[in-house]
Amino acid sequence: MRFLHTSDWHLGRRFHSEDLIPAQEAFLDHLVDTARSEDVDAVLVAGDIYDRAIPSLDAVRLFNRGLHQLADLDVPIVMISGNHDSAHRLGVGSSLFARAGIHLRTDPATCDVPVLLEDADGPVAVYGIPYLEPSMVHTQLDAESASHHAVLTAALDRIHADLTNRQPAGTRSVVIAHAFVTPGTVHNEDRGMEESDSERDLSVGGIAHAGAEVFDGIDYVALGHLHGPQKVTDRIHYSGSPLAYSFSEATHTKSLTLVDLTTRGTAPALKRLPCPKPHRLERLEGLIDDLLTGPAHEHLEGAWLEVTLTDTALPFEAMARLRRRFPHTLSLKHQRPFIPAQATDTPTYTERLQGRSELDIACDFIADLRGTAPTPDEQALLQKAVDAARVNELQKETV
Repeated sequence: MRFLHTSDWHLGRRFHSEDLIPAQEAFLDHLVDTARSEDVDAVLVAGDIYDRAIPSLDAVRLFNRGLHQLADLDVPIVMISGNHDSAHRLGVGSSLFARAGIHLRTDPATCDVPVLLEDADGPVAVYGIPYLEPSMVHTQLDAESASHHAVLTAALDRIHADLTNRQPAGTRSVVIAHAFVTPGTVHNEDRGMEESDSERDLSVGGIAHAGAEVFDGIDYVALGHLHGPQKVTDRIHYSGSPLAYSFSEATHTKSLTLVDLTTRGTAPALKRLPCPKPHRLERLEGLIDDLLTGPAHEHLEGAWLEVTLTDTALPFEAMARLRRRFPHTLSLKHQRPFIPAQATDTPTYTERLQGRSELDIACDFIADLRGTAPTPDEQALLQKAVDAARVNELQKETV
């Protein structure tokens, strides 16, 4: 059985000041053309359909257009909601869409209700697990705790229970999920997965990921959330986003994942099919006068740029001057050169924040304020406050 796996469309997202709707429309056309030309048996969409819980009108119109195109394929489409989507809004009309072969899975209670497909080797049960916010669903799923690992484990327990009762025995299974899944166990700090700046943090209690072992026994797991296409195990893969949504993704080769599932017990065969690249993304660094006059940069005049200036002081009207030569300068940074005579052991405010979590920043604030670091109990309270703030924001968007 042949599947086309995609995720993280983020319809309605902008790239800095640039509108991505035309590029997203072109991607949906490409998706439909590929599904038709590759003669796929189903399309799997692993969440983050929209970029916001309350999407723009243009994004809704584009999604509506895409639904009609997908329905015209006359093959099953299985979609789940991601952490950027409002599960309630995306799920409106799901029972009606199912009549057209578009199966939306946005309610955790339906994670063990499969879409049943069949080929010459027998049935395949396709399960959709929407993004599970641990604090909001752990009671509903009877999970052991409010963690990503626990709620995914609880969802898979339900799926395995359904598989056990299916006839014939040994029905092949596919799970679609939206989560941060790593090759090792949940306690393994060496996660080994490539993240991007455009992905929203999922941390709960300081842990954002779940171990791959929660999916043991599943023939193929189609994941969404990470924007780079990558392998977790032979049976667990991220398709990645179809477009770059940050300059940290400039080197990604965006693709669709073609999956051929054969008999049970055999690892699926995968092929990455490149997506159209509507815009060239580049990072440029140097002194402003060199960038504005150097002939070596002529080939970048039409690219979308992130520019880092290394002048001693940020030049006057730097962005306006850069855009006269490079009209699509979208991001401007300033990195002062290292001058030994001016060196200091005190990092700048920006340097202190770079790459640090909200908990780290809160702990630094306490230490600066009173001269001593937070105690373990105080750190635990701060972590609860950080988690509560994140969940409150999510609830405002989705409930």
